Amino acid sequence: MNILFVMYDQLRFDYLSCSGHPHLKTPNFDRVAARGVRFTNAYVQSPVCGPSRMSFYTGRYVSSHGAQWNGYPLRVGELTLGDHLRALGMGCWLIGKTHMKADAEGMGRLGLASDSLIGARQAECGFDAFVRDDGLWGYGPDGWYDEKRSPYNEYLASQGYDGENPWADYANAGVSDEAQMASGWMFENAERAANVREEDSETPWLTREAMRFVDQAMAPWCAHVSYIKPHWPYIVPAPYHAMYGPDDILPPVRDASELEAPHPVLAAYHDTRVSQAFRQDEVRRKVIPAYMGLIRQCDDQLGRLLDHLEASGEANDTMIVLTSDHGDYLGDHWLGEKDFFHEASVKIPLIILDPRRDADATRGTTCGALVEAIDLCATFIEAAGGAVPDHIVEGRSLMPWLHGQPPKTWREVVVSEYDYSVTPRAEALGVSPRDARLFMVFDGRWKLIHAEGGFRPMLFDLANDPGEFKDLGDDTEASGEIARLYDHLARWSRRMSQRVTISDDQIRNRRGKSARRGILPFLVDGSEVPADLTERYRGPARQDHRDSD
Repeated sequence: MNILFVMYDQLRFDYLSCSGHPHLKTPNFDRVAARGVRFTNAYVQSPVCGPSRMSFYTGRYVSSHGAQWNGYPLRVGELTLGDHLRALGMGCWLIGKTHMKADAEGMGRLGLASDSLIGARQAECGFDAFVRDDGLWGYGPDGWYDEKRSPYNEYLASQGYDGENPWADYANAGVSDEAQMASGWMFENAERAANVREEDSETPWLTREAMRFVDQAMAPWCAHVSYIKPHWPYIVPAPYHAMYGPDDILPPVRDASELEAPHPVLAAYHDTRVSQAFRQDEVRRKVIPAYMGLIRQCDDQLGRLLDHLEASGEANDTMIVLTSDHGDYLGDHWLGEKDFFHEASVKIPLIILDPRRDADATRGTTCGALVEAIDLCATFIEAAGGAVPDHIVEGRSLMPWLHGQPPKTWREVVVSEYDYSVTPRAEALGVSPRDARLFMVFDGRWKLIHAEGGFRPMLFDLANDPGEFKDLGDDTEASGEIARLYDHLARWSRRMSQRVTISDDQIRNRRGKSARRGILPFLVDGSEVPADLTERYRGPARQDHRDSD
């Protein structure tokens, strides 16, 4: 059994034809969905790249693993998917992005060299890196955004693209009518074709790396193929730049009432540069067709990867998982990017194909259970033949749903967290770094958003307000639902999340064992316990060392 774990960056749940998009055709996503299960209520543990991915990789909530923002190190020693799978005899490989920063201080404290096997795995989120490229190679007056090497930039250089950073100058830039560089950083250039041969652009390049991995891999393996696209810069090579136009753009999911006395934290996000840009129809007119083109290119390359898997003979022995680390507002709710808890941002696509006979009954079906990103770690452990260590992994295996045997009990709510302390919004709101945190609790109908720092809650009723336009957080008639969801949040916050070195079963097995090793406090005369426990403490004294005086 192998696992092909494919993640796309910033792919919305509803921008696939199998999830109902009327214009964007994704036949290869649909191809996997037709043979697997599409989960229609899957949510990330944080609506931003780094912490979301760390939750996928650890199977733990953000406040459990602690890497709460992009660039926050995942602490040394945190168990990850690679640790769990290698213990079961399955290799765990990275092809693409993790957005993980190593805990250099922790590694130094423990004497772990980054070029050692253990050190390299600690620095790569527990993966063995076949090829790592985080895909954002911006550079400015103060240097590079990402100081690691870029295998993709090296590839472009080998193909004749000149300059220090062909990622920025060619793969993510077009050419203006005046033959000037038209950078993808500027939304006005999104409608132009990227100045790169399509086969040399990022998505086909990573697909070839994934196929190269399959050709040399020794089973069983888990391959995390992690694409940077359709994440911005929103620019795509020909012919994808011209596949979609203004008539293919869906109307924004927003209402003027959302701008009338909004919650202070939401108002702060309305005031960001990206949100102000996406309020402009001209920006959406240029960006969304490019975003759709990027997704269509991802779909075509998925088809190549699936075909290669079949040609290699691995398809019948490989679980395929398609998902995303978060969504993209694209102007919905007057917002851009991600960073908040509306469905466009926090809900993700999730399609799982289990090739084994046990999953035949669910092929081509959908599942509406409340699913969290952390469930994939548990699912992979079970798929590899292991028992989920639930004192460490906080997610639950999806295998029962895949095999048509729904569990007797399942979660009542999903929880997502967001730490915005490093952003200008925290300063604008006058919130301390420790209070600049948001929590979402969603039960499938009612969505509560709690903001630390003394703010009132937000509440949405998706049954009667599927667009999430009307905030009921200060509606006294909704006080019962608010209290109920706060109770869920309180119970979640009291979870046992840090006792990861010993399991419940180990604890049960240790009960009373100390007595068998001679620890017998609080006895009156010894008759309270079995005689064999006190046997070594009875009998004549063999010597007398008391002072004779």
